[in-house]
Amino acid sequence: MAQSSSASQKPTEVRRRSLDEPPLSLSFPRGPLSEELKCSICMDLLTDPVSTPCGHNFCKSCLNQCWNNTQTCNCPACRATFGKRPDLMINTALRQVVQLFKEKSGLSKSEVLCDICDDIKMKALKMCLVCQSSYCETHLEPHQRVAHLKKHKLIDPLENLECYICQTHGKPLELFCRDDQTCVCLLCGMKDHKNHNTVAVEEESGERKPQLMKVQTDVRQMIQERMKRIQDIRHLKEVKNESSEKEKAESTELFTGLIRSIERCQSELLEMMEQKQRVAEKQAEELIKELEQEVTELKRRDAELEQLSHTEDHLHFLQIYTSLSRPPHTSSCTEISISDTQLSAETLIRSLTQLQTTLDEKLSITVQKIMQHADTRVSDTESAHKTMQQYGVDMTMDPDTAMPFVSPVQKTMQQYAVAVTLDPDTAHPNLILSDHGKRVAYRDIKLKVPYNPKRFDYCPCVLAKEGFSSGRFYFEVQVNGKTDWDIGVARESINRKGMITAVPEAGYWIIILRNENQYLVCESAFVPLPLRVKPQVVGVFVDYEGGLVSFYDVKSRSCIYSFTGQSFTEKLFPYFSPYDNKKGRNEAPLIIRCNK
Repeated sequence: MAQSSSASQKPTEVRRRSLDEPPLSLSFPRGPLSEELKCSICMDLLTDPVSTPCGHNFCKSCLNQCWNNTQTCNCPACRATFGKRPDLMINTALRQVVQLFKEKSGLSKSEVLCDICDDIKMKALKMCLVCQSSYCETHLEPHQRVAHLKKHKLIDPLENLECYICQTHGKPLELFCRDDQTCVCLLCGMKDHKNHNTVAVEEESGERKPQLMKVQTDVRQMIQERMKRIQDIRHLKEVKNESSEKEKAESTELFTGLIRSIERCQSELLEMMEQKQRVAEKQAEELIKELEQEVTELKRRDAELEQLSHTEDHLHFLQIYTSLSRPPHTSSCTEISISDTQLSAETLIRSLTQLQTTLDEKLSITVQKIMQHADTRVSDTESAHKTMQQYGVDMTMDPDTAMPFVSPVQKTMQQYAVAVTLDPDTAHPNLILSDHGKRVAYRDIKLKVPYNPKRFDYCPCVLAKEGFSSGRFYFEVQVNGKTDWDIGVARESINRKGMITAVPEAGYWIIILRNENQYLVCESAFVPLPLRVKPQVVGVFVDYEGGLVSFYDVKSRSCIYSFTGQSFTEKLFPYFSPYDNKKGRNEAPLIIRCNK
């Protein structure tokens, strides 16, 4: 009854199925679908399904068994009669659907049944590659007893028997052709592979198993390596996220301090200008009052002189003339200049207005840049510093206004301070290095030093032992008391013999001092640096990935110069040159300050 009910439901379900529904391979509900995938002969899921001309599907072994015992080939489902026995070809698409159904339903490891059992099929114990049939324990007995059947090759039962059978000759695949790297049957070995190197599949398998163990070991090692890389990447990601949050906070703090400093400078400058204006106005009023009094006195004297000019009393004329002829006491025009004072006040007011407008514009630009670049690295703060200077916002302290300002940029740079030690193997023979490698000075006596390809032999230079190929680093050099020096960084592959051209194209990023007050930067050509204050200690900051080399006056907390947009591809070494001693005027050493 259950079978009849299922059969009556099948046409209805087929009519409801549409093209918009997902394919059967995506979902396999139990019930009607499982019935459709069953063989109506063995009542189990189809095994090697074949289709009859009338469109019904059966297990290949089940249908062959039905037709082997009769002269007439009929369809077991609809009883349709066929004139001759149809050639049965496995329906590969339907077989794949059945296999997917088994996997989804947890039935993928279904048992192989005996091909000989008539009524209740028993579980197959072995499969014969010659007979190409599966046998239960009972039907396997002839292969264990009959002499010619004992020679047949038996294997464990498999659903995909065709993988073990030659598709050309229908014989078991017993040989392996090493020339073509494929399994063949005995007939193939005697025909198409006659002159090839063929061996038994058991022999080839035995030789390849040790190789399989090595491949498996390599695969497992690759798995471990990739798992370790995944862990390292995840750890790096976490560290980067933490560092990014910290850098965001430091960058925000930096720009917040900058804005506050600008606002404070603006307020105090405004107050100073207003005070100067009040003083100028007061001076002008006092001067006007004094001059008005002098004008009154001069008018009175003019009237007296006019009256005296018409008198005919000669004695009175001579007595009064002496007192009236003396110049009256008036203010000297050189003491206070009204026009100059008024002009100065007007200029100050106009400058103040322009400054206030400029600062408002710069503050707006600064805030926009903070919002746009809040997630940039701390190393970019130095680029932001230079950007501010390009826009006209000075981040340094003006010595004339004596505005106290502790630079967050310098504080940030000093976090990347490194220990730097001079390398004697690179030092020019006229250079004297201290024992601890922190001082270098030039002497007229040339030392006897061994030849070294790393040593400078013409220019009085020396490099540090420490090289850097990533990240950021900062060091300071004391230069007070010297009239000439070179300081900066250089790449490892620079030319150290003969004359050198200390420009970025040749691997040098340096600034120099000549003749006490001539500061130069070595770009493609020497460019003067107009410094207001003579540096006593020079700080050098490098951001390798950011392509930045900056020089700072540590005492005045001002930027001297920055190389930006550079591309570094090898190690960078701190570079020093105390220059020659200038007949004793430049004997002071360069001293590396310890910031680490």
